[in-house]
Formats: sequence, structure tokens, C-alpha cells
Amino acid sequence: MIEEIRIGQLGVIDASVLELGPGLTVITGETGAGKTMVVTALGLLLGGRADSGAVRTGAKQARVEGVVRADGLAAFAAAVEDAGGEVEDGVVVLARNVSAEGRSRAFVGGASVPVARLTEVAEPLVAVHGQSDQHRLLLPKAQRDALDRFGGASLAKLLAAYTSVYDALSATTRELAEVTASARERAREADLLRFGLGEVEAVTPEPGEDDALAAEESRLGFADTLRTAAEQAREALSSETGNPDALATTSAARGFLEQVREHDPEAAGLADRLAEITYLVSDVAADVASYADRLETDPARLAAVSERRAALTALTRKYGESIDDVLAWAERSATRLLDLDGTDERIAELTAERDRLTAERDAAARALSAARAKAATKLSKQVSAELTQLAMPHARLTISVTPIEPASHGADDVQLLLAANAGSEPRPLSKGASGGELSRVMLALEVALAGTSPVPTFVFDEVDAGIGGAAAVEVGRRLAALARSAQVLVVTHLPQVAAYADRHVLVQKSRDGSVTTSGLAVLDDAARERELSRMLAGLTDSETALAHARELLEHASSARAEA
Repeated sequence: MIEEIRIGQLGVIDASVLELGPGLTVITGETGAGKTMVVTALGLLLGGRADSGAVRTGAKQARVEGVVRADGLAAFAAAVEDAGGEVEDGVVVLARNVSAEGRSRAFVGGASVPVARLTEVAEPLVAVHGQSDQHRLLLPKAQRDALDRFGGASLAKLLAAYTSVYDALSATTRELAEVTASARERAREADLLRFGLGEVEAVTPEPGEDDALAAEESRLGFADTLRTAAEQAREALSSETGNPDALATTSAARGFLEQVREHDPEAAGLADRLAEITYLVSDVAADVASYADRLETDPARLAAVSERRAALTALTRKYGESIDDVLAWAERSATRLLDLDGTDERIAELTAERDRLTAERDAAARALSAARAKAATKLSKQVSAELTQLAMPHARLTISVTPIEPASHGADDVQLLLAANAGSEPRPLSKGASGGELSRVMLALEVALAGTSPVPTFVFDEVDAGIGGAAAVEVGRRLAALARSAQVLVVTHLPQVAAYADRHVLVQKSRDGSVTTSGLAVLDDAARERELSRMLAGLTDSETALAHARELLEHASSARAEA
């Protein structure tokens, strides 16, 4: 519940505090006094569009604060904490600043937040109804939403089940269309993959084979040169013809040092190292000799290796930088080919899934339609009864639920039809209702929906326009009835409505030189009589008007006591 609204430098309001409470609060005042500024301020707290033109002339910024009692509003309190704000002693302060340049800042529980976040947190607190809402009531979506709200949790569950299967069916239908449309391209891709895999399979390369063959081809191509170099190296290491060689030289050096090793440990160490070198030179000489013996010229093998390398090169030109890359491509392509070859099976699967979901959607739609039809009958009776109380004794509201092609919201067209007079045929609201009748239909709907609405506060901004006389009295009575289960704030010009208020707030207009200001004052009983007499006759001191005002207040008090 909103406990207080503080307004500063907004429109004609300099600085005012509006104290609210449970029940029905009415706001009245002369034309131009700034009554709608209260609704404007509330709109800013709900995250509405900031208009720099609403900042009071000469002021740097306008500021609106709302004090909200969070008791019993667990979801609201959680949203405040998620936004970084705090709930202190069960109270949350919402605030909005609008600068004269048009910049806007929002605050939730002391935390600065984006305006969109303020909207998420605050919007579920209040349902605002103005004359523009009467036109919104003409929209099919608004009428359908009203019926679904009245249907309560059971209808909401059916709607959620329908929406879930509808979304699943839409996704399956889209995928089926995509798979079917791409079948030709997939077949062409599959043919290309089969051809490539066939080429790879014909060659059957081995991992790393290209590098190994390149080394072998180089060795075979230079066999004579390699053999000559190996033989010369062997001769230099260990000569078979008696020529000086490395082995003889190192052996001689070792012999010289062996002769003196007992005289100096360092000479002994050098002799040992030369012994190791002698062994190494001997081993290397043997290995070089063996290498030279293995080198043979083999033209047939060289031709085979060259041919094999050409086949591998043909693969690497198309499918990868190396044979390892080619083999990796082949593995990926085989997996992709399995997927492509399964297109027909996938189409069959998707078709079966689509048919199953279609049947499931149709069943969910029938259940939803039945629930809506049942709720429509009940809501029609309740709204018609409310209209009777609103001085439309012969009016009948009928809610038509007719089948249409399935859509995201169901397979129903929901339409509110009004027969305003006895014997007249029900007609759509857009064709058969005046402005005053629309106001009463909207109020009747809200009264009927009050028990199903999670919104704790309702705001009505002159929705009683076009209404007068006995109908105005009944509007006040029904607003008071709505206020028994919710906090209701009404901006009105009708004394019959104002008489039913639990709290009457007057927007007072004063003039100081060239500057006009407005303030908010909660009226006591005597002040209420004077304000009602002004609203009735434009006079505050007329005994006749005051007597009429007292009569209105007494009648409203009796009516509320009997309710």
C-alpha cells in the first residue's frame, strides 16, 4: 500500500505531501488547480516517461517520492532487494528526479537504478485507469486479458500449458520447413562428401606417411652421393689402406699420455678422455661403414615412392595441408555425411512430432476455450449486475468467446458486447457504447475483477467523465465497494463520488503575484461540506448547497454502513 506521496516542483505544485491510507481517497479541486499532477507524479514513480515540461517554471528539477508499505508484498520486497535497495522497517521509498533539461534519475529503496528497473519494481503495485483506458478496453487483447484475469489460477494454468505446446509446435514447424527447404542443398553436399571420401579411401593414407615418403625419396634420389660421402667419412675415421686417420691419431695421443700418467693426475685424466674418444671414433667408424653398406641404388623403389607421393599430394591439394589434416577432414566429413544421409529420417521424425504437437495443441486449446466460456458466463452476470447498480438497470454485458485459428494466446476471439437498453441487441463496445457507458463498464469490470487482481492500489483519473445524476451516486458506491478490498485513489469532479471517500484531499490553488501554486490538504468534515457545495453549485457559503452536501455525505455514510 502507498502511504505517502511527496511532490516537489512538479507543474503547478510547489511542494506538497499527499498522505494516503486504506480505503477510498478522492482528490478534488477547481479546474487547473493541478489535480492531474497527482496522477502525473504517480506515473513518474511507476517509471513513466519523463517530460521536462512538467518541471515547475523556474525550478531546476522536479522530484517525486513515494513511501510504500511492503507488508504482505513479498514479491515487491524481493524485487527491491534485487535492485540493490533496502526495505527499512517494512517501508520502501521510491523516488524520481526530472531535470529541466529532461534528464531523469530513479531510486528504489535508496539505490540509484535505471528507469526501466524502477518500472519493473513499481508497476505491479498500481493499476492506473484514465479516460484513455476506456479506449484501451475496446482492444481485443484488453478484453481477452480481462477475461483471463477473472478466470484465475485454473485458467492461467491452462493458458500456460497451451502456450508451452504452441511454442513447441511453432519451433518444430519452423525446423521442418528449414530441413525440407534445404533437402536439395543437403543432397548436393552429401554427393560432394561421398566423392571426397572415395578419393581418400582409394589412396588409404597413413598418419605421417607424407613426411616419411619425402625423406625416403630424398635418400633414394641421392644414394650414390650419400654412399661416396659415407665411404670417405669411414676412411677418414678408420682407414683400410693405411692412410692417416682419426682413430690412429687419437690412439697415438692416448699412448703418449699413458706413458706419463703416473707422474701427474691431470695427465692421467686426459689419457682417460682420449680413451673414451678412441672408443667413440671406433663405434662411429663402424656405424658409418654399416650405413654405406646399406645404401643401394633402387630405381624401382624410387619410382614407387614418387608415385605414392604424387597420390598423397593430390589429396593435400584438396582436403588439407598435410596427410594428418586430410585424415581429420575425412573423419569430420564421415560424421557430417551420416547427418546428411539422415535428412529423410529427420523429416519423418519432425513430421510425426508436428502431428503429435498439433493434436496436443488442439486439445489444450479446447480445454482453454471451455474454461474461458465458463468464465465468460460468470463474468457477464457479475458485470451486468454491477451495471444495474451503476444506474444502467436494463444493460446486459455479454462476453462472446468464438473459435479462431490457433494463435499464441489461444484459439478464441474474446469480445465484450453491450446491450445498453432493454430489447436492444448486444453490440461490440466500440460500436454500441457512449463515453459514460464505457466508464461504467470499465468500473464494473474492475469491481468484478477486484478479487482476482494482485494489484494493491487502483487509481482512477476522471473515469467518471460523462456521468451524472443517479449514475454518479452509484459510481461512488461501487468505488467504495472496490476500496473494501484494495486501496483506491480517485481524481473526480463529481460530488456524488467524492461523498463516498474515506479521505478527501483538496488541491488548493493560490496566487502569489504572477506565480500560481497548488497544495494538497486533507479535509475535515466541515471543509468537506464546503468543497462538496462548491462542486454542486459553485458556492461554498450557500446554505442550500451546504444542506445538499450534508445530505450527500449522510446518504453515502448510510450506504456504506449497509454494504
